[in-house]
Amino acid sequence: MSYGLVIPRKIAADNVDSLVRSAVSASIYENGFVGYFSGKSATSGEKEVWTMVAPATAHLYDLWMCYEPEVVVTDSKYKGLDPDPRNFVIPAGDIFTTFKPQIGDLISMSADAVSGTQGVNTFVVATDGAQGLTWAAAAVSGLSLKLVDDDDWVSIGLGSIGTQRIAMDLFEVVALA
Repeated sequence: MSYGLVIPRKIAADNVDSLVRSAVSASIYENGFVGYFSGKSATSGEKEVWTMVAPATAHLYDLWMCYEPEVVVTDSKYKGLDPDPRNFVIPAGDIFTTFKPQIGDLISMSADAVSGTQGVNTFVVATDGAQGLTWAAAAVSGLSLKLVDDDDWVSIGLGSIGTQRIAMDLFEVVALA
């Protein structure tokens, strides 16, 4: 299974520390997944960590996006043996970094980071119970990103002679609530 790739191209969180927080979840998280904070972590020693849960119908606003550097951890718990960032996932219970998307932020995402079918849809939006954003025809009353460029890409070094380009879509945050 290939997990999604996310590249925050231009985000307010780069310059505003209050838009970046550490989080933990009882669910597996991938880069680009979103959620809201249900409160602070109850685990001793995690005073700066927030508990993240999947968006709910009544809570598609005030969402934070997972973005952690892609250091793949093997089943034997070794880091750095697999150079492919598409194999990166955050296990349940591990602490990860989140940022709060703001209007105007530009974020690139691979097809694996978005649910549903693009077709003629030009938005990705938060939906009830889904950690990943979903293709939609229009913005919703909640986190919504508009497709700006469907010809974005990123190169990943896998040490092979074949193509190393991964197709990405560039989105702009157009709605938060």
